Amino acid sequence: MREYLVVAAVVLAGVALVAAAMGARRLLAPADPHPAKLTTYESGVDPVGTGWEQGSVRYLVYTLLYVIFAVDAVYLYPWALVLRTELGLASLVEMAIFLGVLVVALLHVWRRGLLRWW
Repeated sequence: MREYLVVAAVVLAGVALVAAAMGARRLLAPADPHPAKLTTYESGVDPVGTGWEQGSVRYLVYTLLYVIFAVDAVYLYPWALVLRTELGLASLVEMAIFLGVLVVALLHVWRRGLLRWW
């Protein structure tokens, strides 16, 4: 039961620290709710129009592809560092299969035309 008390104490300490930080900000930060400060502001450009604009789904595809291949690099780097010392032929075959699946996925995305910028 002591383990739960430790977890509860850590959670309570975390909540107390967050509450203390929020209270200190409220006491110390200047407050001047001017109407100009409450307007929408986006990247230094004043908002024009209704605020609703259809975005391109293409950017989401680029983001997902980047994440997939960044995760691939996260797996490849440590594997390459210990390949000669600790890993054997089985690891090489497993990594070849992993890379093969990624190449097939990249070819599929390229064939569907999702990598075109225009």
